[in-house]
Amino acid sequence: MTQAADMQFYEELPLFEAFEGVANEANYRALPEGWLLAVADIVNSTGAIAQGRYKSVNMAGASVISALMNGLGERDLPFVFGGDGALAAVPAALAAKARSTLAAAKTWVAEELGLELRVALVPVSDVRARGLDMRVARFKASEEVSYAMLSGGGASWAEAEMKAGRYQIEAAPPGTRPDLTGLSCRWNPIVARHGTIVSIIAVPGERGNGPEFQALIGDIVTLAEGEQRGGHPVPENGPEPRLSMQGVTAESRALAPRGRRFLTWSWIALQSLVLFLFFRLGLNLGKFDVNRYKHDLAANSDFRKFDDGLKMTIDVSVERLRRIEERLKRAADAGICRYGLHQQESALMTCIVPSPMSRDHMHFIDGAAGGYAMAATNLKATLPGRVTEEVQGVPAAPAVKP
Repeated sequence: MTQAADMQFYEELPLFEAFEGVANEANYRALPEGWLLAVADIVNSTGAIAQGRYKSVNMAGASVISALMNGLGERDLPFVFGGDGALAAVPAALAAKARSTLAAAKTWVAEELGLELRVALVPVSDVRARGLDMRVARFKASEEVSYAMLSGGGASWAEAEMKAGRYQIEAAPPGTRPDLTGLSCRWNPIVARHGTIVSIIAVPGERGNGPEFQALIGDIVTLAEGEQRGGHPVPENGPEPRLSMQGVTAESRALAPRGRRFLTWSWIALQSLVLFLFFRLGLNLGKFDVNRYKHDLAANSDFRKFDDGLKMTIDVSVERLRRIEERLKRAADAGICRYGLHQQESALMTCIVPSPMSRDHMHFIDGAAGGYAMAATNLKATLPGRVTEEVQGVPAAPAVKP
């Protein structure tokens, strides 16, 4: 009975619809005992981004989510996409599958993307033994899709432990591939329309995740909401359709091994061409409604989230960004938060599309020139006596439990 209840835990969480609800602890529920945190990130992601490999970095992060969904046979997993990594909460009954899936993802990322993926499986019981917690809320992004929000400090602590070399999972044997069905990166970067695309990370300062920090989150969300469509970087009718051969190649690597890739690449390229023409001409095919699909692309996007802190990739005017940064700086000076941000000209969208005919496709948003990875580096650079992990192996400090 307990195992069945664990499997239904996330599915039965109440939804909240106003994003400012991320600052309301009443929306969060503690993960059940026995659960684990599947954590992953790219080693030296900033170096890869500096080489212009932002698509590969985002593909690697999203591949962890896709692999876990398919490998565990669970669509309703609590997860957060972090740009250069990801975190998902896994029931105890699926721990063995999660371990093998993460090992396979590590091998695939190395062999196909030429990146080093760190992966770990951290017991929630260890989080709580450190006086932190792992609480989850469920934000309704659209009628078809919801995203997990995380609180309690556990996610940050688990990531720091992984970066320190603990709980890590070794790669699977060469040639092992996870099931990445549905993983897609066909869209070209989405150019800013209001001024600039900015990726923002704001986490609790030394005063902890108390009323002051929660008020700050409310203020930042309100400031962003003042922009058209809350600063959503994806146009309401979807991004401008363009053929992305780089995205087609990345997707073919996800779906087929070397030696059997040409037919897969050709099929994906044909699909992309048909979708491009349908978008351009406004055509429908049977039950596929192109206008509804365009709307769903934007509505189902995770351009804002809470993962032991606020993370947003938004399209805002220079003046609005000035007001947001001014509010963050005042809070940082008062010890309420630590923050980092990174500006760029466009946003990047990586997708999980189980079927073009279903409406529950999910779209992960990051800045197209470093995004969250660079914002995190800028955040860590503000810590006294600290340097970035890429230089000295020092992880970011975990969030403080209220």
